[in-house]
Amino acid sequence: MFVRLQGCPVGCPWCDTKHTWEVKPEQEATFADIPIKSVENEKWGAITESDLVKFCLDNYSARHIVITGGEPCMYDLTNLTRMFQAYEFTCQVETSGTYEVLVSEQTWITVSPKVNMKGGLALVPQALGRANEIKHPVGTHKDIDNLHELLVNYETKSDVVVALQPISQKERATALVWRSALKTIGDSLYKYTNI
Repeated sequence: MFVRLQGCPVGCPWCDTKHTWEVKPEQEATFADIPIKSVENEKWGAITESDLVKFCLDNYSARHIVITGGEPCMYDLTNLTRMFQAYEFTCQVETSGTYEVLVSEQTWITVSPKVNMKGGLALVPQALGRANEIKHPVGTHKDIDNLHELLVNYETKSDVVVALQPISQKERATALVWRSALKTIGDSLYKYTNI
């Protein structure tokens, strides 16, 4: 289940949920109108953490929660993730890495690092250090260079999963991801076989 939080100052030009960027009071709806959207729209609704957990327990059999946005780490998610986990949900947070990550210890963190975006926010070392997965958006060779720089200049977990994600469905971006992944695999195999 996706829990999409409202608010995001990052400003990714390719964002497909720009309606989450601002928390506009005139777009607030009752929570009952929000959970199952058949089409994207600018409406959002407020709910307490305990009511959200109860809603998920009462209405869905899925037990994996992905908290996303907007930018979810604008908020302290420690209590919410602990509450979900107390009811045997697993939690995952998808973040840009531009805010400190405040969650339970068991929460899986996916950082999709946003470098040089319109909002001007810098990556937060704590967010990258907490990441279980780095899902790096790729559209050009510069994005591959940014990833290399990030992995060299920031401390990450030794077992962090690094994934490349084309930012569009254009053949060029997908081909760049494939070439970069195959080169990395080839380089790793070469190093491994020449110990």
